[in-house]
Amino acid sequence: MKIVTILGARPQFIKAGSVSREIAKHKEIEEIIVHTGQHYDANMSDVFFEEMQIPKPDYFLDINGLGHGAMTGQMLEKIEAVLLKEKPDWVMVYGDTNSTLAGALAAAKLHIKIAHVEAGLRSFNMKMPEEINRILTDRISSLLFCPTDTAVQNLKNEGYTALDCKIVKCGDVMQDGALFYKDLAVKPACDIRDGFVLCTIHRAENTDDEVRLRNIFEALATIAKEKQIILPLHPRTKKIIENLKLNTDNVTLVDPLGYLEMVWLIDHCELVMTDSGGLQKEAYFFENPCITLRDETEWVELVENGFNILAGADKEKIVDTFKNHASCFTPHISLNLYGDGKASQKIVEEMLF
Repeated sequence: MKIVTILGARPQFIKAGSVSREIAKHKEIEEIIVHTGQHYDANMSDVFFEEMQIPKPDYFLDINGLGHGAMTGQMLEKIEAVLLKEKPDWVMVYGDTNSTLAGALAAAKLHIKIAHVEAGLRSFNMKMPEEINRILTDRISSLLFCPTDTAVQNLKNEGYTALDCKIVKCGDVMQDGALFYKDLAVKPACDIRDGFVLCTIHRAENTDDEVRLRNIFEALATIAKEKQIILPLHPRTKKIIENLKLNTDNVTLVDPLGYLEMVWLIDHCELVMTDSGGLQKEAYFFENPCITLRDETEWVELVENGFNILAGADKEKIVDTFKNHASCFTPHISLNLYGDGKASQKIVEEMLF
């Protein structure tokens, strides 16, 4: 069996790394990895792949810095050329990026079966490009690997049981990775005080909206008077903050960190504040509460079960939730929301048998 895996962003490589390590146990499977280049990341050097124990890409397409249409179109063209050359049995895609959709479309046009990891997730916000990507990818996939019961139910609600596809609840590959990388975590070389808060902000719905971003940073400035906030910032977001002259008093701003450093911070922090989908789950994996700086989340089970609170960009709600977080969160620790850390094994077994 030959599988072509399409990836475009560093988080996707980390997720796929867990599955690739499982694939490597099976000599009857050949995996070809294609990196579209969607999110250019200087940290993704040879050292990154070696430290993370992730296979290096077989193809690098170098497509980035374009609008949605141009980017997806160029990816579709170049991925199609790779598929015509490699003639795989399966194309595997992850999540909801433009690379995900382009890989799925290229495969579907060539009648190659598609396996979608993280299928069935819905924010129900069609203004998010990620929502469009994940819905379209699900529709043309043959194997839909769902991380949660909610994801499975979303597909059932949309009529997928009547389509020519198979829905599989496999658990979350991110949990596989969290368990694997916890022992490899590295403490960052920055000022770190006990009981710190880890914060990340990167989504366009926040960074491109001055009112939302200003409210969030006013809340952070208030919280930072009581607790250290460590905030790794992408250069683009940092430039926006500087241009808007936002208040970053007392906030510990750091350059983007490697994943193993982020794992250390997630494991050792007191609280996570983020607009990242992945970090919401990683907070849960390490049994930390999370304040989500968005109005909705795909990971509704975290909210429903007391691990996560949606605060949006409401300054008062963000500050109040922080001040009362010891009583605001009512986590049911005994719940196993995302599987048992064997999602990758289940995915490979399903594809083989």
